[in-house]
Amino acid sequence: MSPHNDAPSPSSSYSAGFNRGPYRPVVTSSLLPGRLGSMEPHSPISSSCSTASDAPDLHMTRPLVPGVYVPTMCFFDEATEDIDTDTIARHAVRLARAGVTGLATQGSNGEAVHLTHAERQLVTATTRKALNDAGFAHMPIIVGCGAQSTRETIQLCREAWEAGGDYALVLPPSYYAPLFAPSAETIVSFFTAVADASPVPLIIYNFPGAVNGLDLSSDTIVRLAAHPNIVGVKLTCGNTGKLNRVAAATRKMTTTTTTTTTTKDADADAHDPVAGRPDFLVLAGSADFTLQSLVAGGHGILAGLANIAPRACVRTMELFRRGQVAEAQALQEVVAQGDWTAIQGGVVGVKYGLQAWMGYGGYARSPLPRPTGEQARAWKEGYRELVMLEKSLSSSSSSSSSSSS
Repeated sequence: MSPHNDAPSPSSSYSAGFNRGPYRPVVTSSLLPGRLGSMEPHSPISSSCSTASDAPDLHMTRPLVPGVYVPTMCFFDEATEDIDTDTIARHAVRLARAGVTGLATQGSNGEAVHLTHAERQLVTATTRKALNDAGFAHMPIIVGCGAQSTRETIQLCREAWEAGGDYALVLPPSYYAPLFAPSAETIVSFFTAVADASPVPLIIYNFPGAVNGLDLSSDTIVRLAAHPNIVGVKLTCGNTGKLNRVAAATRKMTTTTTTTTTTKDADADAHDPVAGRPDFLVLAGSADFTLQSLVAGGHGILAGLANIAPRACVRTMELFRRGQVAEAQALQEVVAQGDWTAIQGGVVGVKYGLQAWMGYGGYARSPLPRPTGEQARAWKEGYRELVMLEKSLSSSSSSSSSSSS
């Protein structure tokens, strides 16, 4: 399936969002509105972006809303392992045209741990420029900013803002976890300090598998949710009970605001459990429990599988929101099976899936291995049903666009 055949279909969901605006402390930067360039001399960000007066503002408000978010991949030159900005840009636009709600750079699938600070900025800036140029200037970018020290985490948040990022996805520190006393208080202090200093709002990243088994409790997450600059959580722990507790508690914490709601809007919200405007976004960290998370009160997913099948992930959620639960369940079964292949292969397997079925993807940076012949065959077959579903949804979208034009 060619990544360029998808008809542009920017999501109309960006008009909704958090009731509180993004926190923007003063950050010294030479960035100009509409530009990704003119940063400090050592910056990797290109200065080739347009400075036209009608160029999109790099730091416009891009609210988080319920939906499908994709932790994008970082692509490399096969021979040199240099960053392949052309493929990064092309991939971002393919995902946007598939109707996803937002993108995330520097996540686990983005190989953030393999990148220098300058390379991280380059990836985010490339993604922002690609979205802006393709007509998706209002699509938010979440940037992974996890580090072991409070100081470096804050620095990554500032660099994410400078590169055009809108939100920071932050893992708890874990290397010295045995020295945390008591652990919950250390974690709360860490996130509070980062949130106080960050120029972009934070999303808590709860991924025990990446942080030495450190698993944040629902009590800790809810406590942190009270901070005005902490606006969401990604739960890759897979604990839907925790997701339900966090979603319920943070919904109750939301301050009632006076809004004008039409009868049509009220009817739509009544049939759409996730159509509201949450102050705290609760996202599942894997596509294989999309429906389970929505039933539990979650607002969507931030899932690596959407790199391969964004339309299937979006469609699954859309069907649920329309009350077509049986149809959504049928798609969820295909998505869950495909996600099992992605889970088994990790970033290496997801990249191979892209390469095998979409014609691009390449390899992860060393020391991650390249897939063996046996792995390649198994992973390609493991994605087959999902990719066939994705192709059918892409064809249907193209046909609908043609008939309406």
